Amino acid sequence: MRFAMKKYLFAGVPLSGLAGGIVLRVFDPASCGIFPPCPFHYLTGLYCPGCGSLRAIHQLLHGNLEAAWAMNPLTVLLLPFVGCALAADAMVRIRGRRLTGWILPGFWIQVLCGIIVVFGVVRNLPVYPFNLLAPGALLHL
Repeated sequence: MRFAMKKYLFAGVPLSGLAGGIVLRVFDPASCGIFPPCPFHYLTGLYCPGCGSLRAIHQLLHGNLEAAWAMNPLTVLLLPFVGCALAADAMVRIRGRRLTGWILPGFWIQVLCGIIVVFGVVRNLPVYPFNLLAPGALLHL
């Protein structure tokens, strides 16, 4: 019984992701009110490292790489790696053992966290060229 429950839970995750992707493709986060605002931006007025990610993914789902890059370049750069990590995790769950050669050392995880923090700080600097990292700023050039 316990195995069957895990099987259904495991099947629900990709289906939920697919449903979320369809909703994100159909509804534009920039103009539709069904997506909540970023709580960090709402409370502080500053952009977090993820601000513009929904709009970037929406643009990617429509094949508009330039607009996606303008919304959040970090999301565009990291999305393929997130996809690979999710695929590797799915394979671990399906096969019951980890994939060989798919281990990311702790040092690189720390480097990635540092990059995300630096991106979050730099995109809020009100000087050129850093102000171009604000969501959508590149679209107004």
